[in-house]
Amino acid sequence: MEQHFRMFAAYNRWANERLYAAAADLDDDQYRRDMHAFFSSLHGTLNHLLVTDRIWFYRFTGEGDAPKALDAVLFHKLEDLTAARVKEDARIIAWVNKLDHSAISGRFTYTTVSDMRTISQRLAPALAHLFNHQTHHRGQAHAILTALGKSAPSFDLIQFQRTEEGRPYS
Repeated sequence: MEQHFRMFAAYNRWANERLYAAAADLDDDQYRRDMHAFFSSLHGTLNHLLVTDRIWFYRFTGEGDAPKALDAVLFHKLEDLTAARVKEDARIIAWVNKLDHSAISGRFTYTTVSDMRTISQRLAPALAHLFNHQTHHRGQAHAILTALGKSAPSFDLIQFQRTEEGRPYS
């Protein structure tokens, strides 16, 4: 189980690097254009992903910032958002790499953002959600890039596993 989550943490960083490189090729109008995605634009989508990672990691560790709204805009400039994303991905990898079987199968308790309920659940399903949520919104980002007429990178897990970074997980 530990190896599974380590793979997804490394894959998450790899996919985010590819996504942010594609975003950097957009002009500001394209980057902020309302594309009728769940969080409107690529800018809104990328901010949302950082917001939710910070919320989940506050729940997991009790450390860091925990935004109060799922649509919070943490950074207005792509350069600042990129730097924060790099740090967040490194934090995710470092934390996941420390988890052992006992921690992964253990429980934790947190309060939801949307309706302020207290939830207690196992860590493994919550980690699976964290990585699946990233994949979900990267799919929306891919659709945004395509709709803008841009070449969108592949985020396929198997492609990651065929890279030098992903080979240990294949």
